[in-house]
Order: sequence, then C-alpha cells, then structure tokens
Amino acid sequence: MARGGYTYIMTNKARGVLYIGVTADLTARVAQHRNGTGSMFCKKYGLIHLVLAEHHDDITFAIAREKALKAWKREWKIRLIEESNPDWLDISDLIP
Repeated sequence: MARGGYTYIMTNKARGVLYIGVTADLTARVAQHRNGTGSMFCKKYGLIHLVLAEHHDDITFAIAREKALKAWKREWKIRLIEESNPDWLDISDLIP
C-alpha cells in the first residue's frame, strides 16, 4: 500500500519565483529548503516561504499532481495560491 504525500509551492515573496515540489514529509522538506539543502533552485532564489500545500492519500497522486502543476501557466499557479492564501502567508506552521 502506497503512503501519502504532498505537493507544495515555495516562493521568496508574493507573486515571486515559484518552486513546485512533492514529498512524503512536508515538514522535513520545508526545513531542507530553508537551510539550503532542499534544492539548488530554492537555494539560488531564496525560496523559503511555503504558500501552498496539498495532501494526497497516495504518493503516486502527489507525483501526478506535481507534474500537472509544473505544466500549468504561471497565472494559473498564482490563481491557485491566491484562492486559498490570498495574502501569500507562509503556511509552514499549519502543517499537520
């Protein structure tokens, strides 16, 4: 049985550079991005704010969602974020 996972979006500021990722452990992954070991892209652009997280019961669904989001136009990604987080607040404290 596959375990769950998350798709998530990190940024450096409201409407700034966006990074879309997938992980089974969102808390640990956000910590990695913040300390510069998560991805070179996040480190290069200072992407330390978690602005969107979607939980999926199966990691394969999370992976499929990540691929789909990466194919979206930037304006669609911004709209998705702003539907649930209009002020672009860092939601890392809300991780269950």
